[in-house]
Amino acid sequence: MLLPRIIPSLLVSSGGLVKTTQFTKPKYVGDPINAIRIFNDKEVDELIVLDIDASKMGSAPNFDLIKEFASECFMPLCYGGGIRTLDHAKELFSIGVEKISLQSAALVDLAIISEIANYAGSSSVVVSIDVKKNWRGREEVQSFCSVKLENNNVSDLLRSAVDAGAGEILFNCVDNDGLMRGMNLELIKKITSEVGIPVVAAGGAGSMSDIRAAIDAGASAVAVGAMFVFHGPHRAVLITYPNRTELELMMK
Repeated sequence: MLLPRIIPSLLVSSGGLVKTTQFTKPKYVGDPINAIRIFNDKEVDELIVLDIDASKMGSAPNFDLIKEFASECFMPLCYGGGIRTLDHAKELFSIGVEKISLQSAALVDLAIISEIANYAGSSSVVVSIDVKKNWRGREEVQSFCSVKLENNNVSDLLRSAVDAGAGEILFNCVDNDGLMRGMNLELIKKITSEVGIPVVAAGGAGSMSDIRAAIDAGASAVAVGAMFVFHGPHRAVLITYPNRTELELMMK
């Protein structure tokens, strides 16, 4: 049985592993290297690591730290955070990163998408967008790194990213982030219907049924944070991942 990609998504801040709720109040949850080793043992197929500080601070990727991540990973690694130039991407590829996740740089200049796609192929370029409802209840692309958006229309930005050469979209639902109460299925349906490339949905998964619902809504993959880090009503830190039997049962 061909199983959907269910991808642990790790957030890094000041070198530590953190988890946010609606993109606020990052909570320290441990050592990212230890988390990577646990996911290795659980035979995870793919991993996303996002540095949530680099772009905000205007700093380049922490190549030494990412090299440690890549050397520990037994699975393909997607990294995002602080990538602003083709040289940054080349360095990341050289140390073992398979996919580059772009957000702030792509919002500023779509040319960075094309440059990296021309160098490494579209399949290596992921464009990440954060979507949040405004005070009128309208969903729009948000920037959390002081990037001024001339156009925050979700559909327009998706089309521009695909036209520029993106091979995959990582869609984060800010309003659902970390709550583990289910994913924004209507928005997943909208986004996946508008792009002809794989969409990785993130934000709100709290159960296997939530993940299945996102796949049924059109997502090619689901990125999961809190569900694989927290356990129980008191959100004790416990890194988990479903085994193959659980994944097969989910898809029946």
